Amino acid sequence: ASYAAVMPAFLARVGPNMADRLLVPVDGVLVSQVADTFGAPRAGNRVHEGVDIFAPRGTVVRAAAPGFVYRIDAVSLGAVSATVVGDGGVRYLYSHFEAVPENLQEGQRVETNTVIGYVGNSGNAATTPTHLHFGVYLGDEDDLCAWRAIDPLPLLVDRE
Repeated sequence: ASYAAVMPAFLARVGPNMADRLLVPVDGVLVSQVADTFGAPRAGNRVHEGVDIFAPRGTVVRAAAPGFVYRIDAVSLGAVSATVVGDGGVRYLYSHFEAVPENLQEGQRVETNTVIGYVGNSGNAATTPTHLHFGVYLGDEDDLCAWRAIDPLPLLVDRE
């Protein structure tokens, strides 16, 4: 609820249209190496609301699109996570970090070269290989704070 109260301030700072391409957020990983796990069944009668990008522990994770850090927390199923609000009000969720950089702060502007975390397996991924969970969420017209997941894989492009 506290984050919903600040959402209008974030939306006022981003552009109106969602990015049409997103850079693979994990250093050294190509799109061809990312399996489409969006919608796969998960424990608790849930479905997977993103893609898992596997990499060694501590691999650098950078913002897939520019935006502002909306929140840094460990509430998303216990995982160390960061959420960035980008153009069009899209939320990018980066989760299961080993850690986030000490200088990363809520409200901070990030670009696609900004380090926002390091690959790990925190939270409910503790028994899995290290990876980044990358989710992309849209708001609804009547509820800008809604979390409607879309498959990020078709939007991903390799970093150059």
